[in-house]
Amino acid sequence: MVSIEEFPISTANDIPGYKIIETKGFAYGLTVRSRGAGGQIAGGLRSLVGGEIKEYVQIMEESRNEAVERLIEHTKKMGANGLIAVRYDSNDISNVMQEILAYGTAVVVEKL
Repeated sequence: MVSIEEFPISTANDIPGYKIIETKGFAYGLTVRSRGAGGQIAGGLRSLVGGEIKEYVQIMEESRNEAVERLIEHTKKMGANGLIAVRYDSNDISNVMQEILAYGTAVVVEKL
């Protein structure tokens, strides 16, 4: 994962310690993941007894990280060096597939 010092990212409309010089526009990163048969079985069994389903948590963490990495790649291609107003969205494509979208506004920033 890229650090904030390498590539400033914020869920707010600004980045503390940085000045926004230019707004490049909407940027996004998308991934679609499928739960493998092993994860479905383990998750299904765990759901019978209740509690956290660690197999699904791991899949979602990996998916969100991949979506953010793709968001950063898209932002760099746009000529930006930072992101503001970053959000996630997630949708089921089927009962075994999940779409994860990371999006935000690509900006050019300079450190204050």
